[in-house]
Amino acid sequence: MTGRELPLVEEFFSIQGEGFHAGKAAYFVRIGGCDIGCRWCDTPFSWDPLIHPMVQTDEIIDRAIESGTDSVVVTGGEPFMWDLTYLCSGLRKNNIRTFVETSGAYPLTGEWDWICLSPKTQRPPCTEVCIAADELKVIIENEDDFTWAEKNRRLVSRKCLLYLQPEWRKFGEIIGDVVGYVKKNPAWRISLQMHKYMQIP
Repeated sequence: MTGRELPLVEEFFSIQGEGFHAGKAAYFVRIGGCDIGCRWCDTPFSWDPLIHPMVQTDEIIDRAIESGTDSVVVTGGEPFMWDLTYLCSGLRKNNIRTFVETSGAYPLTGEWDWICLSPKTQRPPCTEVCIAADELKVIIENEDDFTWAEKNRRLVSRKCLLYLQPEWRKFGEIIGDVVGYVKKNPAWRISLQMHKYMQIP
């Protein structure tokens, strides 16, 4: 696959809601396909790439340029099921920064200004993604997830920023534990899904 076509789920210009870049404007490109299947996933409609149209990557690039954005966030699904080299190249030629959100289950393709690694227990991340990650964001649904977070912390570089993000549907149950954990382990920060509080995409 050359990456000149991608199964496009949706694209929109909005505000980043999570992690280090929360609050910044960005153009989002959601690509179809995911074989991990987290039970708490808020975009399960993205899992099956066959139900989403294959779109010319040049068209995606053109719409991002037309939006006036200075950065594009590629998400999924799991974006690295596809070769993203051509997409990144086209965006960067137009002075648009490239950000990606990935589980790390597949090898990297493309050139990225920021890599957010959100690893899942079903398919642990590969070494090259861990080493390249700028940000480690671990979803916390229960106490076991803190152990998973620390396991992945040992895999990323020292420059990688560390975030714990309460699972949205369990927020009321888990936020106290997350706060307590960060107070005892100050290398971690808390990531909140601020776009959901603001009720924007």
